[in-house]
Amino acid sequence: MTEIVAPRLASTVLLLRDGGSSEIEVFMMVRHHQIEFNSGALVFPGGSVDKNDKEIAADPALYSGGAGLDGDALGFRIAAIRETFEESGILLARPACSKALIDARRANEIATAHRAALNEGKISFLKVLADNGMVLALDELVPYAHWITPEGMPKRFDTWFFLAAAPPEQLGAHDGKESTDSIWVSTREALEGGETGRFKLPFPTTRNLIRLGKQPNVGAALADSRGKPIVAVMPVMTKTATGRQLRIPKEAGYDGEVFDVGALG
Repeated sequence: MTEIVAPRLASTVLLLRDGGSSEIEVFMMVRHHQIEFNSGALVFPGGSVDKNDKEIAADPALYSGGAGLDGDALGFRIAAIRETFEESGILLARPACSKALIDARRANEIATAHRAALNEGKISFLKVLADNGMVLALDELVPYAHWITPEGMPKRFDTWFFLAAAPPEQLGAHDGKESTDSIWVSTREALEGGETGRFKLPFPTTRNLIRLGKQPNVGAALADSRGKPIVAVMPVMTKTATGRQLRIPKEAGYDGEVFDVGALG
């Protein structure tokens, strides 16, 4: 009997901006081909919740927008902002006692000073916040989706997806290690790239891009998702005579429940 691996808690952020052709653009990265999970794939920034995130959650002075959230919910949001900063350099934070997000110049200064050390585990995110007098802007994150890797997979994640408007003029850049390229791309172009083979898109990424592409602009996307109930999705794989299918809950909002995902090899 196959042992069921417990999923690791993780967070992902869809950083959004309004593109020049009246389309939403989202920040995406190409994962390094030697990375074990989703190698070579075009993905949104994100990663696992760690012990340090929970330490930050225990100190409300280090974040805004956490009212009413339990420890797990806070951990997901803190990890979302930390991983986004580690992987893209984009920072969703405010100076202490300010309502304005830090500007692009300041975000770049903090990234230049601390991002490499943070990625290498030489400094904690808590210390970066404390040393720079910042609080995390958890209220900028809008819960969007919740996906869990199917049982039976050797590596599993319990992942929350969040939407966030990218802070003005924070353009982002990949780290050159876990990811080898980064782009601002419209949902249309990303999906077309997945169909032509230009991009390798994981199934959850594809479904979320299709869903996001129905919104005319960033404001509408945030407003449509804010406060909306979220149904957890743990796909179930089945084999048919001609290929493979994934079944997900219809009420999750992805325009269906059964999706063909490839021919039998």
